[in-house]
Amino acid sequence: MNRQELRTLFSVTGTAVFPVIHVLDHDQTAVNIDIAMTHDCPGVFLINHDFGVEDFIPIVRSIRKQYPEVWLGLNFLAVTGKQAFPVLGALSREGCDIDGYWADDARIDERRELLEQSEAREIIEVRDKSGWKGLYLGGTAFKKQRPVKQCDYLRSAQIACQWMDVVMTSGVATGEEAGTDKVGIFREGVGECALGLASGITPDNIDNYASDLDVILVATGINYADDFYNIDPDRLKKLMLKLNSLGN
Repeated sequence: MNRQELRTLFSVTGTAVFPVIHVLDHDQTAVNIDIAMTHDCPGVFLINHDFGVEDFIPIVRSIRKQYPEVWLGLNFLAVTGKQAFPVLGALSREGCDIDGYWADDARIDERRELLEQSEAREIIEVRDKSGWKGLYLGGTAFKKQRPVKQCDYLRSAQIACQWMDVVMTSGVATGEEAGTDKVGIFREGVGECALGLASGITPDNIDNYASDLDVILVATGINYADDFYNIDPDRLKKLMLKLNSLGN
C-alpha cells in the first residue's frame, strides 16, 4: 500500500495515530476506546499482553459488538500472520470483522533475496486462503525479534514493503525511541510505500518523526505515568494537537 492510499483510507493528510490498548477486560478496553474516539483517532489496536489468544477472543467479540463502526486492529502477542490470519478469517465468517492485524514479526530475512522470503511468502499464502481482507502491518527489524544490523536496515525495508501493507519498525524495546536515523533509512528503503513505527513516540518528540511516518502505534507515550493499561486523555490530546500543528 502506498502512502496516499493509506491516507485516503483513514481520511488523514499525514500520519495516522492508533492508540494501542493493552487489554485487561471488556470495560477497561471500552473506556480507552472512548478516549481514542473522542480525540479523533482513526482507530485502535488491541493487544493481549496479559493472557493467551483463547482468552482474548471473547473480549474481541464483545468489543466489536459494542463498537461495530470503530476501525479495530489486533495484535496477538508473539503470533505471526501464519497463525493469526486463520483466526481472523474465522471471526470474519461469524460476523466479527477485524480491520487490521499487526504482527511483531513479519518474518523478513534481509540475508536472503526478495524471492527467497519463504516464511513471508507462506504468511501471504495463509492470508489469502483465510479469506481475511484486513490491513496487514508487519514488524521488520522490530523489538524483541532477531536483531538486524543497522547496515541492513535499508535492505530490510526494501524487502519488507513487497510482503505487507504497512512496514512497521520500532526501537529496541517498548517505549524506546527508534531514532530518526533508523526511521529515515526505513523511509528511504520503502520509498512511497506505507511506513509505521510502534515504539517511543510521545507528544514531545512526534515532530521529529511525523514527516517520515504514515502510521504510529502508541501506548506508553500517551498512557498515564507508570500505567501500562490506560490512556491519559491529556497526553493523547497533546499528541494530536502537535500533529495538527504540523499540518497533519
